[in-house]
Amino acid sequence: MIALQYQLEFQNTQDKKTILDLMRRFSSAMRYAYQRLLEGEKRKDLKKKLSKLFSINTRYSDDAIFLAQSTISSCKERGQNPKKLIFGSRKLFEQLKKNHLTGKRIRKLKEKWKESRQGNLYSRGDKSKQGNLNLRFEWIDNELYLRINIGDRQYIYAKVIRDVKRKKDKWIDFMFMLENAYKYEEWFPYSVRLKVKNGNVYAFISIEEKLPPIKIKKDNGIIGIDVNAYPFHLALAFASKDGNLEKYKSISLNELLEANSEKRQYLEWQIAHRIIEIAKEEKKAISIENLNKLPKGKRGDGFAKLRRRMQKWSYKRLLEKIEVLAKRNGIEVRKVNPAYTSVIGKLKYAPQYNIDKDIAGAYVIARRGLGFKEKLPKNYKELLNDTDFLSYTIARIEDNIAELKQKLKEEKNEYKRNKLKSKLTKFRKNLKILQKHVSLLTSHVSRLESGKSESATQQTANQRKEQVRGLPTSGHKSWQVLSIALAFCCLERSYRDLSPLKRVIVSKDWIAVANRLVPVLGAGTMTLPKYRLSGSEVSEMADYKYPDPNCAN
Repeated sequence: MIALQYQLEFQNTQDKKTILDLMRRFSSAMRYAYQRLLEGEKRKDLKKKLSKLFSINTRYSDDAIFLAQSTISSCKERGQNPKKLIFGSRKLFEQLKKNHLTGKRIRKLKEKWKESRQGNLYSRGDKSKQGNLNLRFEWIDNELYLRINIGDRQYIYAKVIRDVKRKKDKWIDFMFMLENAYKYEEWFPYSVRLKVKNGNVYAFISIEEKLPPIKIKKDNGIIGIDVNAYPFHLALAFASKDGNLEKYKSISLNELLEANSEKRQYLEWQIAHRIIEIAKEEKKAISIENLNKLPKGKRGDGFAKLRRRMQKWSYKRLLEKIEVLAKRNGIEVRKVNPAYTSVIGKLKYAPQYNIDKDIAGAYVIARRGLGFKEKLPKNYKELLNDTDFLSYTIARIEDNIAELKQKLKEEKNEYKRNKLKSKLTKFRKNLKILQKHVSLLTSHVSRLESGKSESATQQTANQRKEQVRGLPTSGHKSWQVLSIALAFCCLERSYRDLSPLKRVIVSKDWIAVANRLVPVLGAGTMTLPKYRLSGSEVSEMADYKYPDPNCAN
């Protein structure tokens, strides 16, 4: 769909008041329809009721129901509760609810709230009705007007104000299509929506775009795209059709952080065009994550710098621009499940190819776009079965939790305390996941030793559809357990250098890799972890697991 915006100019004040009143009644009808649909009322019965209650024609009523139903569906797709939706912007509602503003500021907020909540009118396009019945374009004295149906076959004409700012402006194409429609009666449907902003009435046209056939497909390979906050950039991984990594590159997005909203939109289009040119040169399709919502943090979480960065840009908006331009240029776009792409990339491919975790995440996205599924490496599966190693990890997390609790007691700054609380919550969650995995592993081994192992058909599942009996060795939960265990025992705190994991994957020597990070006496610390991995025998003189007898001192 192509969306175009323009301003309406009314012949007199009374015409404008009449349209604003129609918009108010339509907005009320849409909110009423929304609530009735949630209660289970049928569309046919609701259509007649809206026309009588709000004095609008049946076509407006049907469009109000259509918008209400679309809003409900959109909420469900994003995983939100439709009953908690606030018409007129939740942000404005929360600001007005605080009651701490007075004078000019509160009046301005109330006006914005009123315009957002009451200033809506919509009419779907209809090819059989010369494009649109209720909101139709007409030429009067070689000037374009929008004819607005106000009921009882009465109309108000508003002049269309729209400047053409560039040669490739889509408005030029729309004017050409409209002139041909009136000249040759080649009508096409266009939907129109009116909105009020700062006292002015604006209109938005939506027309279906004629897209060229797809010429560049995944058969030639694919480009996986991942957006990352630190450093702020796009990671591009080029994969061949058989799933092998060919090359990679990154595109900086730092310009977006310093730009205002309008300039940011312009820069995003430039970046999208750049990616499309790359896809054309490489003759490869594009693979992106199918994201509904990206968490951007909340005030007081202790991560103000990251939150400001995340609030300044829209991950989804940039991907939508890439998708639109790709379709316009005949390039196939594959939208994949985003679950654990970063985790799988940094644990599996970053150490193998000596690439950073961002490129590795983009590579996983590319492979998913090609239809490949990621399996756990053999040695990672063995690590998941090592109860001593996992117990050692649990002990280290417990030490970190105890350390954070002590810091939390001593810290007086509210925001620093919030940051510590966030970390503490994350550590506790990680601890719970590991403990659950070890418990499953221990019970599974016990059943095998007692000869009471159960077949896969006998293994039950709880209400959350989680595996209760037996040991999971693949899937997202296993990657999650691996991520926690390896982060605490085999990697530095920066979590950028993932090369130590290559030794784990190739030679399954996670004990030696873990010992590389274990603090020892005389090396800047006076405390040892509860468990230490350094050999294959257990000494009775030390409270370590796998300690070498020579380290009993």
